Amino acid sequence: MQNFINKKVLVTTQSWFYGKDGKQYKSVHGTLKAVHEAGKTLGFIPNRSHANWFIEIGEMIIMGCQVMYIVECETINTGSVTDWTTEGQGEKGIKEYERPTAIYVVS
Repeated sequence: MQNFINKKVLVTTQSWFYGKDGKQYKSVHGTLKAVHEAGKTLGFIPNRSHANWFIEIGEMIIMGCQVMYIVECETINTGSVTDWTTEGQGEKGIKEYERPTAIYVVS
């Protein structure tokens, strides 16, 4: 992960989180500033169910236990995306629809 420091990355998280705009997001795009060890930074080591490291991306801190994927990418799509569902009210087949992106962009 050290190879990604100071590069733009897309981080997919395990759970949904709230951005400062009050919306829910599933991933973050921004510059990866650092990877921190919790013991050195916080002064204690979290319990076994939590990661003992976290990443700093833009103005955001993400615990290591929430990080699922990290992809280096300079730009991302911040517009609407096409998604699909197989659920419907008596409808059969796949239904496509537009939705806002679930990517939180940090500086």
